[in-house]
Amino acid sequence: MPTKKNNFEEQLSELEQIVTNLENGNVPLEDALKQFQVGVKISRDLDKKLTSAEETVAKLIDSDGTEHKLDPNNASAP
Repeated sequence: MPTKKNNFEEQLSELEQIVTNLENGNVPLEDALKQFQVGVKISRDLDKKLTSAEETVAKLIDSDGTEHKLDPNNASAP
């Protein structure tokens, strides 16, 4: 069933489908457990991708090339 997907949107769509299947309750227990495990793996992978994207966006680069990280808790920080 699961295929290796690297695209964030494709993985998110697959996770949403798994959640829908599990919420409907029409999945045999063994299949539900397998889907749950796949869903957890996808969720962790998506979390890593989001964290990486947030870190990339949060960096500021001065004109001299110096990088600064944004502080998400301080709106006035550069």
